Parts: sequence; C-alpha cells; structure tokens
Amino acid sequence: MNTNFDFMRLRKAAMILSLLLIVVSVASIATRGLNLGLDFTGGTLLEVQYENAEALDKITSTLNNAGYRDVTVQNFGSETDVLVRMSEAFRDNLGNEVLAVLQQESAGNQLTLLRSEFVGAQVGEELRDEGGLALLLALFIVMIYVAARFQFKFSVGAVAALFHDVIIIIGLFSLFQWEFDLTVMAALLAVIGYSLNDTIVVSDHIRENFRVLRRGDAAEVINFSINQTLGRTIMTSLTTALVLLALMVVGGDIIHNFSVALMIGVVVGTYSSVFVASSILMSMNISREDLIPPEVEEIDDRP
Repeated sequence: MNTNFDFMRLRKAAMILSLLLIVVSVASIATRGLNLGLDFTGGTLLEVQYENAEALDKITSTLNNAGYRDVTVQNFGSETDVLVRMSEAFRDNLGNEVLAVLQQESAGNQLTLLRSEFVGAQVGEELRDEGGLALLLALFIVMIYVAARFQFKFSVGAVAALFHDVIIIIGLFSLFQWEFDLTVMAALLAVIGYSLNDTIVVSDHIRENFRVLRRGDAAEVINFSINQTLGRTIMTSLTTALVLLALMVVGGDIIHNFSVALMIGVVVGTYSSVFVASSILMSMNISREDLIPPEVEEIDDRP
C-alpha cells in the first residue's frame, strides 16, 4: 500500500484527543471506580445445570427476591449450564440452599449443582495488587528494552503510547461499569504486547530512514516511515479485529469482557502507534544526530 498521508500535520489534534480521553478516563476511575468482578472482590461461585434452558432474567430475579446480594447470572458453555456469582459469604450448605430456591421456581425442570466455590476477599486483593504490579513491571521492562534497542527518546514514546492505551481501556470499563475481572487484566497485558509490536515496527523504520534519507526534516522522515508500515498495520488490525468480533458474538459471556478489552486495545493501540509514539518523538526533537553513533577518536600513542 503506497500512501503519502501527512500524519504529523494532525499530531496536535491527535494529542488533544488523547489528552481528552485520558482526562475522562482518569476522572471516571477516580469518581466511579471499577465494577470489580468476583476474582477481586471475593464471593461465591456456583455452576448449576438445568435439564431445560431457563431465562437468565428469571433466575436473577428469583435469587434477588430470595435475599442474595450482588447476583450475576450467565450461561456457561451451553444454554442449560448457568454460572451464578454472588457476594454472599460462603458456607457449606449455600450451594444446596440456592439449588433449592431455584428448583422451587422451576417446577418440572431438573437442576443439578455442578460446582460450588468461594474466592476470599484477601485472595481478591492479592490478585488485584499483583495484576497491577504486573502491568507496571511490563511497562518498565518495555522502556528498558526500547531504550537499549533504539534510543531513549523512542522508549519514552513507546511507554507513553502503552500507558495511553491501558488508561483508556480501564477508563472505558469504569465509565460504562463493565465488569473488570482477571480476564480483562489478561487482556490489558495482551494489549501491551500487541501495541508494542506495532510501535516497534514503526520505530524501526523511523530509525533506518533517519540514517538512509539524506533530505527532509524529522516530520517528513516520520511521515514516510508511517506510510511505509501503514498497509501492514491496517491488515494486522483488521484480521485481529475480525477474530475478536467473532469471540464477542459467539464466544459466550465468560470471555466477552476479555474480547471487548482486546477489541478496544486493537483500535486504540493502532491509533497510538501511528500518532502518540511518533508525536512524542516530534515533541522531544528527535534528529539524525540522536541515531548516529558518535565517532571515536583514535589516539596516536606513537612517540
């Protein structure tokens, strides 16, 4: 794909858009918080198998009317398998109690309790804290890697782009109060890898073109490099998005939020690899001198 778009002409508008999205995301996280899933908050998880499929709304209403708190009901694998999540404290006979309540409201429909598990609040806090540390560690390692492979200014741009992607994804989950669980945390780590790959490809072309092209300022070199990789970027993003769209539609509720987080990450990551990382390089006045190794003067030791 041979294109000649002037991306850097739009960098100020792109930076304003990015700052606006980040401000909205941070404000939402600070005021609304995250709708943390059972993995983080602790609670009880039950898997019930129905002989005949039952409406999820009816199951939810039945459990809420019975006094159970924060009930979430979803299909698990098939229409007859139901996963029930609640913040109710676990006790030995809780599974049988819930089964009896559901059985009473589903006369003629045989129910079987397949699983009854409890996630403690302390375990949930540990998972949340360790997941957050994993994200920070990933960003730190990326910064070291890019600085070693390219140059320090490239590492700042790469980490800024990744931070931008992660904050926006978390902000959208906070804004729309989508459930944030371990699958979403895994998606964030996957987005870091996906977005970094695009940023590395663009950075590699920028570095080489600064050395090869003898004419043109930084904006022209960066534009030329982005246009070189644009076809690959679009094809990679489209094929990944098609797979994620299929997972969102037919993958089931268990991985739905995982697919949503990755889909947002693909869109935002593609945008950030084109605009955010490159705009940071422009703001830091990247130049050929930054990428040309300094000449080492030979010292003549002869008398």
